[in-house]
Amino acid sequence: MTVESDQASIGQAADTALAEVVGGAEETASGTAGEAVSKAVSETARRMRTLVDERLARFLDEHAAPVADPEVTTAYRLLRGFILGGGKRVRPLLCYWGWRGAGGADCDQIVSAGAALELCHAGLLIHDDIMDSSDLRRGHPTMHRSLAGLHPGLAARSFGQAAAILLGTLTLAWSDELLSGSGVEPSRLKRARALFDRLRTEVIAGQYLDILAQVRDLPTVEQALTVVRYKTAKYTVERPLQIGGALAGADPSLLDVYSRFGVPLGEAFQLRDDVLGMFGDPAQTGKPVLDDLREGKHTILIAHALQHASPAEAAHLRRWHGNPELTEEQAAGVRQIVIGTGALAHVELMIDGRAREAYDVLHSASIGPEARAGLAMLADGLIHRTR
Repeated sequence: MTVESDQASIGQAADTALAEVVGGAEETASGTAGEAVSKAVSETARRMRTLVDERLARFLDEHAAPVADPEVTTAYRLLRGFILGGGKRVRPLLCYWGWRGAGGADCDQIVSAGAALELCHAGLLIHDDIMDSSDLRRGHPTMHRSLAGLHPGLAARSFGQAAAILLGTLTLAWSDELLSGSGVEPSRLKRARALFDRLRTEVIAGQYLDILAQVRDLPTVEQALTVVRYKTAKYTVERPLQIGGALAGADPSLLDVYSRFGVPLGEAFQLRDDVLGMFGDPAQTGKPVLDDLREGKHTILIAHALQHASPAEAAHLRRWHGNPELTEEQAAGVRQIVIGTGALAHVELMIDGRAREAYDVLHSASIGPEARAGLAMLADGLIHRTR
């Protein structure tokens, strides 16, 4: 059984739910009207991504290197390229739809808030790549690798890592500055900042649990799921939605709806990421397919496989999972064990169940039709993506 066939078969229920959500938003609209809504939502998402990128570019223009050292200027140029050089802008989009769902109108304020979330994400990615010893991000060298290339020699690696830590921290500080200067009414901004603070606390806890899993003897499925919840689900989906809602003055009941929608969707998103990390096409993901296995990333795929493996299979997993000398041949053996123990099928069912849960919440949410359709289409893209 292939990943593609798994996704096609278990995704049918989620696709049906998506159609119901969009159809419910349109009430008695015809199929042509439904296509018009989908087109309008796609255009809104494209425009929002463009506005966020433009806001980031203006912010970076205003924050040039503070000293006239050409090597510092080069580092800032590399950082600018990293921030503007790709990414799905998922968090800004979720923040935007959370804002719209709470009655917010299009304006520069929500664009700045979304751009602030993207700066936060960029800073965390820089640090995450160092911890994971990753060479590529989005098909390009990671920041610490790019910086190391500026100074060939024995100290290049340590320089690259240290410099990237500094630039990642700078980017995180910039995210605070951009959100604070977004121009949102002070009482609403205060509520959103409290959620932003919580987001960063939660994602750091999730990251700590993630690296802790690499030194534990046998992390359980439940431990792996806790990492998923805090490192990705709350950080990527739940909190950006709630931040957008808080900025628009959402009441607590709507923020609760965003939580009940966002956590299962965020878990499905990360579980799909784990599947792609083991079975995906590097040409599409932009990341070598052996990275997660060589790093020893303890996903639910691995945790479930270890719990259901034969002694010989478990020995193979323990020998090669987390082994930097792993080759494609040994990785193929790991993947076969993950399939044979039912781990892949189990994770696909987890994705399907969480997708259903999220769509059910969205279907009954008291939000406007465009926000409902926007969140439904975005959710579908997160769950069924191939990169």
